Amino acid sequence: MAKIKHHNFLNTVHEVFTDAKQAGVLHLYAGGDSLSGRTIKVKGRDLYHFGTTGYLGLEQDARLKEAAIAAIERFGTQFPLSKSYISHPLYAQLEEAVGQMYGQPIVITKNSTLGHMGVIPSAVDDDDVIIFDHQVHWSVQNAAKMLKTRSVPIEMIRHNHLGMLEDKIKKYRGSKQRIWYMADGIYSMYGDYAPISELMALSKTYPQLHFYFDDVHGMSWIGKNGTGYVLDQLTELPENVLLFGTLSKTFGASGAVLACSNAKLYDKIKTFGGPLTFSAQLEPASVAAALASAQIHLSPEIYELQEELRQRIDYFNHCLGRSQLPLIDANASPVFYIGTGMPKTGYDFVNRLMGEGFFVNLGIFPAVPVKNTGVRITISRHNEKPEIKALVDAMAYHFPKALEETGTTSERVFHAFGLEVNTMGDSLLLEGLTLESKASIHEVDKEEWNRYMDGRGVYDWDGLQFLESVFQGHAKKEHNWSFRYVVIRDADSRPVLMTFLCLSLWKDDMLAPSDVSKSIEAERMANPYHLSSLVLSMGCLFTEGDHRYWDTSHPLAEQALNAYLNFMENQERVLGAKMTVLRDFPKESPWNDPLYGHGFLRVQMPNTCTVDFLGISSIDAYMQGLSSRNRRHFRKDIEPFLGKVRCQVVSKLTRVELVQAGKLFAEVQSHNLGLNTYSFPDVLFERMNNSPLWEFIILTPLDEPNRLLGVMFCYNNTEQVYVPAFVGMDYGALEQYAVYRQLLYRTIERAIVLGIPRIDFGMTAAFEKRKLGAIVQEKYAYIQTRDNFILEALGVLEGQQ
Repeated sequence: MAKIKHHNFLNTVHEVFTDAKQAGVLHLYAGGDSLSGRTIKVKGRDLYHFGTTGYLGLEQDARLKEAAIAAIERFGTQFPLSKSYISHPLYAQLEEAVGQMYGQPIVITKNSTLGHMGVIPSAVDDDDVIIFDHQVHWSVQNAAKMLKTRSVPIEMIRHNHLGMLEDKIKKYRGSKQRIWYMADGIYSMYGDYAPISELMALSKTYPQLHFYFDDVHGMSWIGKNGTGYVLDQLTELPENVLLFGTLSKTFGASGAVLACSNAKLYDKIKTFGGPLTFSAQLEPASVAAALASAQIHLSPEIYELQEELRQRIDYFNHCLGRSQLPLIDANASPVFYIGTGMPKTGYDFVNRLMGEGFFVNLGIFPAVPVKNTGVRITISRHNEKPEIKALVDAMAYHFPKALEETGTTSERVFHAFGLEVNTMGDSLLLEGLTLESKASIHEVDKEEWNRYMDGRGVYDWDGLQFLESVFQGHAKKEHNWSFRYVVIRDADSRPVLMTFLCLSLWKDDMLAPSDVSKSIEAERMANPYHLSSLVLSMGCLFTEGDHRYWDTSHPLAEQALNAYLNFMENQERVLGAKMTVLRDFPKESPWNDPLYGHGFLRVQMPNTCTVDFLGISSIDAYMQGLSSRNRRHFRKDIEPFLGKVRCQVVSKLTRVELVQAGKLFAEVQSHNLGLNTYSFPDVLFERMNNSPLWEFIILTPLDEPNRLLGVMFCYNNTEQVYVPAFVGMDYGALEQYAVYRQLLYRTIERAIVLGIPRIDFGMTAAFEKRKLGAIVQEKYAYIQTRDNFILEALGVLEGQQ
């Protein structure tokens, strides 16, 4: 199997966060000598605070402050010992008070993140299975993924998709003891809810179904004794539910709480649980503040506080209802989300609101899909009606201006979130530019296309004509591709930007690690289109290279790029694509910032390799120019095998050879799960064989002249670049004949004989190609998806046994 360097997801997150930091909307520091809850000082200005998760404002309650201060005086700043040995004097009181709130045994944890890490491995047995809701909090997913080492299967369903959940239950009910569905009660970005009553009805049908709810955002502001949204819906806690609440956020103190009505499971969790056992316990001040808050929760006052917050939430909803702002989920929680679509629009909108005196949170990847960037607004008891109305007025005024400033429209925002389009804003016009889109290369001027696009892979005019003829008219949908040729011209008809697009079916795990693809391929035996999506890509799966011409010196270069990206977004919607991909960029590219701003993520592709011949006239001269180490590699690992085979370069294969070549290519593809694609149509090799554009480098054993050991399928792009596009090999003969290494060597030899100045060796096996003098280059793709589900579902599968 070819070695492929796969993308590190955290690198993408780092780049997105860095972009937001540079825009001045992330990783900020509050200023001032004190905090009131109503305002917060940012960059030297007092702003109305619409970003807190302390919805009831208890973090500023004098009783909690006084309790914390008194605890420090009496017990010190910390009690440095694990709870497994002994807890400090206030712990028992807090456990009793919080237990009284829930009417159930509870476990106090340092915070919810450490709590999940302690509880989930204890609660979930090796014979269980875990199913995530797509939007369940990161801390739950991170803790559960530790169980992969125990071979506990983990799957993911789309957000609140009960049909998908039931399908997963049916899949595992015959083989697993318990099926754990893990979800939030109130979701932290959009403020929407888990469908508790429907889930409980499902558990009556499937008794193996158990629930693990993280309800930290539902805590305090709703429910009996402020125990949260989930328990408010349940009224009583069943034995098949584990419920996490918080002592932080709107509770006003610090820590988290687990409620469990199953006595046996409670004892198991309480007795031992990773961070519950070994981590430091909550400080006396935090416990004392939590105890003071618990006493408020156990009093009638909690319902007065809830009602005060409810009035503010209702008023904010009323104000929003009179605007045309894209509220993503209308509900009665204190969490609201106004969509902006593109990240750069979100940056601009947040900065505008800060300029008007309001602090809000940016919703950004990976908490939301990149093209679902927006502004998260939270309402608390600290907020008063005048500033609530003023915030809505400021948003209504600045939202269209942010759209205009960042070159987008409200229509695009509403489409990104699947909302009904309103009338705010105007369509964008191309000033001084004309965009042409053609459905066939035959509609494109050959001379002009080759002037700007030849010499770079199998996408000169003739190469694209060949691809169009191959990928159409087939029974299998993965073999039918649709092409679009885009030229953006200035007023003098000069091309400013030129490229081509392809709509085709991709396997969602194309660039996933091979172990992920292996498990998915097992399911594709029964369902060939499992985890597959229509993708609109710049370039196609057959080609590699720049795929683009962009005149960066043109005064309208930036406008042309924006017009092209807007066109791609429109085509994605019209054609029904689930993902847009722009491929084969170097690490440093002028496209980077515009693409991030438009909501694309950058991911690392497999490295690519090229060989350039500068004044080289013979293979011997080329080999002499290699490093001594690479020459030793040739003498040891290639030269001894050259005499064992016959190498031929043929323009046309015999019928028998053609059949063998197709089988050898399929063998390579089946071994290369690290770059997992659907097969090509059988007619491909027949068309290659009948085309003057292609030739074949074949290896046969000296004693078996009719047996193909390997074949390189090579394309000659206007004599400017030699493209060994694909390889076929007999894996049983790889070591005996050094088949792959010989084919690489013979490809170099052939290009030199033809006098072609460059070879595009493409992706995979960069290590072997480097040893023959190839230059290895990092390449990146930019992707934009309708949602993060597929990307995150593949991440969940990674590393499972």
